[in-house]
Amino acid sequence: MVLPKKAVKNNRESAFFSHPDLPVTQVLPKLSAALAHPGRAVLQAPPGSGKTTRVPLALVDAPWLAGRKILMLEPRRLAARACARFMAGLCGESVGETVGYRIRMETQVGPHTRIEVVTEAILTRMIQNDPALEKVGLVIFDEFHERHIHSDLGLALCLESAEVLRPDLRILVMSATMDTDALGALLDPVEIVTSKGRQWPVETIYQPPIPCRSGPGPFGSVLAGCVSAVLTAISDHKGDILVFLPGAAEIRRMEQMLAKKTGPNVQVFALSGRLSFDRQRAALAPSPRDHRKVVLATAIAETSLTIEGVTIVVDAGLMRKPMFFPGTGLTRLQTLPVSRASADQRRGRAGRTGPGICFRIWSEHVHKGLVPFSRPEILEQDLTGVVLELALWGVRDPDTLKWLDPPPARAFSRARDLLHHLGCLDDAGNITLHGKTIAGAGIHPRLAHMILKADRSGNGFLGCCLAVLLEENQDLPGFSRDPDIRSRLEILAVFQQNWNISRGQSPQNPDMWAHSMQRELKKVQAPAKNWLAASRRLARKLAIRDTAIDPEKAGITLSLGFPERVAARRGPLSYIMASGSGAVFHASNTVSMHEYILAAHVGGHPENARIYLAAPVWLQDLEQVWAHEIKIRESVMWDSDKQGVQAISRTFFGQILIRQTPLPDPDPEAVLNAMMEGIRQMGPAALPWTRKQMQFRHRVCFLREQAGLSRFPDLSDAGLMETLSLWLGPFLTGVRSARDLKQVDLAGALTALFSWDDQHQVDMLAPSHITVPSGSRIPLSYSDGSQVLASPILAVRLQEMFGEIRTPTVASGRIAVTLHLLSPAGRPVQVTKDLENFWKNTYKEVKKDLMGRYPKHFWPDDPLTAVPTRRAKPRK
Repeated sequence: MVLPKKAVKNNRESAFFSHPDLPVTQVLPKLSAALAHPGRAVLQAPPGSGKTTRVPLALVDAPWLAGRKILMLEPRRLAARACARFMAGLCGESVGETVGYRIRMETQVGPHTRIEVVTEAILTRMIQNDPALEKVGLVIFDEFHERHIHSDLGLALCLESAEVLRPDLRILVMSATMDTDALGALLDPVEIVTSKGRQWPVETIYQPPIPCRSGPGPFGSVLAGCVSAVLTAISDHKGDILVFLPGAAEIRRMEQMLAKKTGPNVQVFALSGRLSFDRQRAALAPSPRDHRKVVLATAIAETSLTIEGVTIVVDAGLMRKPMFFPGTGLTRLQTLPVSRASADQRRGRAGRTGPGICFRIWSEHVHKGLVPFSRPEILEQDLTGVVLELALWGVRDPDTLKWLDPPPARAFSRARDLLHHLGCLDDAGNITLHGKTIAGAGIHPRLAHMILKADRSGNGFLGCCLAVLLEENQDLPGFSRDPDIRSRLEILAVFQQNWNISRGQSPQNPDMWAHSMQRELKKVQAPAKNWLAASRRLARKLAIRDTAIDPEKAGITLSLGFPERVAARRGPLSYIMASGSGAVFHASNTVSMHEYILAAHVGGHPENARIYLAAPVWLQDLEQVWAHEIKIRESVMWDSDKQGVQAISRTFFGQILIRQTPLPDPDPEAVLNAMMEGIRQMGPAALPWTRKQMQFRHRVCFLREQAGLSRFPDLSDAGLMETLSLWLGPFLTGVRSARDLKQVDLAGALTALFSWDDQHQVDMLAPSHITVPSGSRIPLSYSDGSQVLASPILAVRLQEMFGEIRTPTVASGRIAVTLHLLSPAGRPVQVTKDLENFWKNTYKEVKKDLMGRYPKHFWPDDPLTAVPTRRAKPRK
């Protein structure tokens, strides 16, 4: 029944003035005046002041609104539904009359609706479709302190719309805790209005957890502390209990722990964004008489919700936030301590309807170290959706808009590159037709792109189901520990096939429904049908006509949106993704046996993330769908293990090596370069040097280092390696291994560096041998094996030097040779560079010793007149 306008207005006034003691009523005249002029206001009002449900009702008939609608943004769907239902109830109406709501995949709005409660992303869609918001007179940003990415984007777009298209568009920002100075500067001109709260006194009890080695999951101590606080509250205090936990996993664990320790008159409810609305509504409803209620909630219960009967809060002090890592391109959930502002919001839940108690599972010292506010999402999350929305708005440079915190330049650039890769942006950064279609889908651009690409091969509806799974966090009861996506899709396929049959379509698999386990299907019937309904709505939005669900195509379909998450096995349960990051399964499962998978949901360390959800990918599908991205790289390189050049053809998808085969006809120049690299790794000792070649090198190095003749080539180890391509390269034809080096002409390679004249100069200045008085031709040593000597060594028997008074020299007489005078047995008896002095002053003493040891040998008194000999005695 549609009420007359006057009756509707009377109902609203009655609803409002039935609670005249609400603190917000005191500031409403000032707030209304501020919205009349300058048209922008900030309302700072603590929990319990009535701002969320009373302000829209009080302003809906303001003259400056001129009959237009009020849009009020809520950060969560549960809060949007609850606020709309509560306000409609205050008006004595059903939702969809004066008060309605729009959330994802659900709309309760009628032709006479004046107040629409919407989630933040809905505003983005509305303003993109109607930039002037012609039917809207006031936009209210409720609980703005949470700083969700779409609230920042929505505010930026509304400010530009008001400045360019709608000067009469009013903007109101409301929150319990926020930086009003920064907001005032952003919204200027603006009026700051402050309201007191109606908060009952709340006693705060700090109860740090007792460390324990064992417990359910990584937060076992915290959960045990929460359980202890709940049991204390049940036994010592009255009222229902609200427990804040970081996520759904901790809620499930604590449900199990409490089930063993609470009596039948205590009901335990879960409250999170993943649950169905019916289960959420049950958690919000008052407890039956003689029963108490324990609500286990995530941060969803921090704001905008009043849970009837709650007077006790147990706060684990943790929150789970999605964090984007640009280096890996992955978004993962991180568990972090709450901010002081969030802790105060949670504590305030206990004093909404009367005096309360808050158990904090941390110490007062830890509380002082908490950060004041949580960081805005725009500084930490993936900006792909924001960049696409801005492109649709016509903005390529985010600095042209007004932001409380501008998007980080690096994350913005990465998001823009991704959108260009997806075909959503052209080379100039303008949005394409494909990008406009994706922007209208209302889901992450990767997922919308995946659906549209999959539709070309008849898997569009499968893409919709996968998108709902990932975007909506949809899952089926009992499947949380199973990482195989196919198990969910098989259930969906059963219900979808039955739905198709009911519409007169022939089943694709007649045996599927007949042989299904009816009892198991009943357990998941409701969530599966909700999942399918959301998938069908998405399919209609994107004009997807097929209705088939092929679970075996899940992996390759997901790769259309997440190609970098295709992964190949690298060890037991361990995979490497196409992005180069690692990923691992916690335990063996039906997916981990496959060589290639798509890691759809990963978390933990970005370099070795844990895989929570995955599907197999078949190589033939990968090579067919991603043929344009699969690269063949021919590599010719030195294999140090095999001591040879390896020529291999490698096929890659991203950083994944798909296959490798020997390269039959590699580029000769590449082989040569690889061989020289191998020689550099092995060092000069790997070359087959002869003694003569090594001596030649030492002679040249002596002339460079000791004689200062730098015009000669550098034949030291370092010099040869540095000029390897110059002197040895031309001689390595056909050489591909260390074994082949035996056939290299090193002598020819060395002498090719010298002209005939240079070779002659080396022989003259640093001779290889010296002919001694006995006629023997004895080699000179220019190196001790590790370095070039300052003076070459001539090791000669003393008797062969009889009659010689001059010390031999090299380098045109500039450097004296070091004589090692040897006994008949070849042992040094004297080392000298002054042969004349040796004969005059030292020989007599040496002679006495030698005569005693070698009496048969000739030891003349005057060695300068004696005949030199190689024998024991000179020939007669």
